[in-house]
Amino acid sequence: MPRLFHFAALLLAIVMAAASGAGQESVPKPYHDARKTPLTYNGPGRDDPDPAGLSEVRIGYFGPADASHPDGGQIWAGASLAMEEANRQGGYRGLPFRLVPAWSEDPWTGGVANLARITYDQQVWAIIGGIDGATTHLAEQVVAKAQLTLINPAATDRSIHTAGVPWMFSCVPGDGVLAEAIGRELRERAKSFSVISAIDHDSRAFESRLESALARERLVPLLHAEWSGSAGNPARIAREVAGSAPEVIVVIAPARDSVHLIDAIRDTGFAGDVLTDARIACIPYKSSLARVIYPSLGNIPVAFREKFRSRWGRAPDYTAAHAYDAASILVAAVKNAGLNRPRIRDAVRALSPFSGVTGTIEWDAQGQNRGAVSLCPLQ
Repeated sequence: MPRLFHFAALLLAIVMAAASGAGQESVPKPYHDARKTPLTYNGPGRDDPDPAGLSEVRIGYFGPADASHPDGGQIWAGASLAMEEANRQGGYRGLPFRLVPAWSEDPWTGGVANLARITYDQQVWAIIGGIDGATTHLAEQVVAKAQLTLINPAATDRSIHTAGVPWMFSCVPGDGVLAEAIGRELRERAKSFSVISAIDHDSRAFESRLESALARERLVPLLHAEWSGSAGNPARIAREVAGSAPEVIVVIAPARDSVHLIDAIRDTGFAGDVLTDARIACIPYKSSLARVIYPSLGNIPVAFREKFRSRWGRAPDYTAAHAYDAASILVAAVKNAGLNRPRIRDAVRALSPFSGVTGTIEWDAQGQNRGAVSLCPLQ
């Protein structure tokens, strides 16, 4: 009986203590926050010397090796331009750099198999790629096993860096940073808004981060409609969203799909501002997209624009500029570290902050550019 009494008293004390703190907000603190701990590689290999008998320095490329490709052409053009410049400057100890592409229009089968093939059979020293979040995740599976540095030039999907792979680096900031910029803009405007989001990998990744950013700002859309992409009817979903009478519409979709949606939205008579994710900046002709605001991923200097246009006959977009920076970082890392995979990884990490054509690139603990993002009107 005394033991039962002591147990009841202890239980009552616990309940009263919980009740006394029920009205107080408490934020649990983790014992160890891995997000703030720089990822490192602690394995062997740093003592291996440069191999003998090489005729070139091969850098893998996961994307289409075609400057005119509608999705990845700008990335290939930007990376190729950096490699051409490096070779004019003497390459690596007289050896030329060469991009070795691996790709298939079905990257989940032939593409990733080709990437594994060049990784193990062609002695590449690092990889640039992929061309979006989904393909970069595929490449991540290869480099994690092969212990090979990968620099992602274009994908903003933050989950690329949540697997704890120390070989991954991204030249572009993550979706969370972009989404926070949109959330702040909506809060400061204090206007009603609705959201259209596509269902591809990158759109879902960004929408998830935007949902969190809106929750922090205590904002709720009038309507959130999902669009199935090119198979869907943009006119129907545009009428549905415009019918909710928002003052601002947020569109999350691949660049070309965003254009179709915005055109359909304007056809309904909606004249307000449209906010989008960064991919809209990949559209080369933007004169018809008035009052579109997006998170800019770096101002491209005039000198780089002219150099790129002279080489490729057209203007670069942000993916070309970031691919140029990705290739430039790898060239500098090889020159600093030699032909040794672990030391190249270390050198890429040590080059931060790196002054690129897109601005300062500074890695966070997980290897993603921590650069700030501002909203800009599409021009």
